[in-house]
Amino acid sequence: MKITNQTTKNAIKAQIMMANFTMAEVVDALSMEYGWSDSLSNFSAKLGRGSLRYVEALQLADVMGYDIVWQKRRDA
Repeated sequence: MKITNQTTKNAIKAQIMMANFTMAEVVDALSMEYGWSDSLSNFSAKLGRGSLRYVEALQLADVMGYDIVWQKRRDA
């Protein structure tokens, strides 16, 4: 699978929805917990540009109650 900014953005938005959060709620939580900008448009633009840093991905997962786990692929 080719990884693009759009597939990454869609995957993150899907995880937010599956965690029963809205984008606005996640932005508010990131702002309160980690000092991120409280602007939904800034967050959405960051996802669209593909400029989310790894530490930010970890913080995003944290506010949603997730851990990011690296798992070796199994050969088919």
